Parts: sequence; C-alpha cells; structure tokens
Amino acid sequence: MIQVSSRTHQRRAWRSHKFLGLLRPLRGLAITVFLSSLGLVTLGYAEKKMTLEIPNDPTLQTATFAGGCFWCMEPPYDELKGVKKTIAGYTGGNEVNPTYEQVSSGTTAHAEAIQIYFDPKLTSYNELLDVFWKNIDPTQDNGQFVDHGRQYRSEIFYHNDEQRKAALESKEKLAKSGKFSKPIVTEISKLKVFYPAEDYHQDFYQKNPLRYKFYRHGSGRDQFIEKTWGEQEKH
Repeated sequence: MIQVSSRTHQRRAWRSHKFLGLLRPLRGLAITVFLSSLGLVTLGYAEKKMTLEIPNDPTLQTATFAGGCFWCMEPPYDELKGVKKTIAGYTGGNEVNPTYEQVSSGTTAHAEAIQIYFDPKLTSYNELLDVFWKNIDPTQDNGQFVDHGRQYRSEIFYHNDEQRKAALESKEKLAKSGKFSKPIVTEISKLKVFYPAEDYHQDFYQKNPLRYKFYRHGSGRDQFIEKTWGEQEKH
C-alpha cells in the first residue's frame, strides 16, 4: 500500500526546499511528481490506522503541548530523562476522532499536539515547560514558523489545577524575562480530549529521517531557537 501525504505535506516540502528557485517554473502535478521522486512526499492518502500502545502505569503523569508541527515536538522530549513515551495527536477542537487531513486543512479547531508520559521522580512538569518554551516561538500568533493557521498554534493544555498554575507562572516568568520584545501569545487551556494521530506520524523523525530533516531545516525552527537561546540551550 502506498502511504499518502496531504497537500500540507507537499506545501511544507515546497516552502522549505533550498532549490526553491529551480522549482518555481514547475506547477501542480509536476511539483508533486518531482518531490516524490526525491522521496520527500508520497502520493495517495493513508487511512487512520491505530496500533499505539498507551502507557498504563499509574506512577506516570501526562502533559500535553501544542507547538506547531508535531514531528518537531517529539524529539526534544524523547531525549529527556524521565520521559517514557510521546504521542503525536490532535486536541483543542470539537471534532471527534479527527484525521490528519481534517486537522491540517484548518477546518477544525484542533491543533497538532503531543502528549507526554513522564516519571515525576525523574523529571518535573516545570522542566517539561522549560523544554516547551525553548522549542517554539511564543510570540507567533496563529501558527509556528513556516506553518500558518490555528492548527499549528502554540498552546499548553493542562490536566489539573497544579499544571494550570505552573503553566501560568512559567508564561508570566517568560514574559517578564525580557527575552522577547513581542507579547507572549501562547494559549493555556484545560485539556478536554486528546486524539492520537495516525501511525505514520508517530516518531516520524525516526521512521523518515530524510523527510523530517528536510522539513525541519526549511521550517526555520532551529535557526530561531539558536538565535534566541544559543546553541548551548538548544534541546
């Protein structure tokens, strides 16, 4: 079965290609076929298959963050001590069990997000918040980096009052730090329901390293992180 990528995937590759100038004369299907030949997009559309194993460990806690493309938000947490699993998915809207096609089209109120299962004895929620702030642009409204639209907004979805308090305090601390000249627009909301994304999105950076690096380099995320926090702070 040929795995399918949405038009959003194609736009991501189109925007980020370092030889963009060479591609501009191409149009429509020609662009898709060209990128497909490089292995940067695939043709068709995959059904929503779910084979995820959700951790069932009562000692673990859960955090949920939206920071733009969920491909880019899993790696920094997977590398963090105490994090047992990250899951890419959708939350923040009312559509039940949405598909990637629906969310990426911007027709739902859902955002791409990740859910993190972590051991509070090894890492704290405040540490997760610190990683979150250092991997997004908290001043960008209605999107993140090259991706625009509410489906790519930055938002903290708290699970309880303790997380809500910590999120509000960390946002206020960042605003007062003077690190950014623009207002911090990242939203903070109570988590309602989190829907895991399709299997092919899970750990995408491991399954498709070339495509992931291609998109990530062109998105501007790493350049922003390094400029804002310095190389030593980049997660």
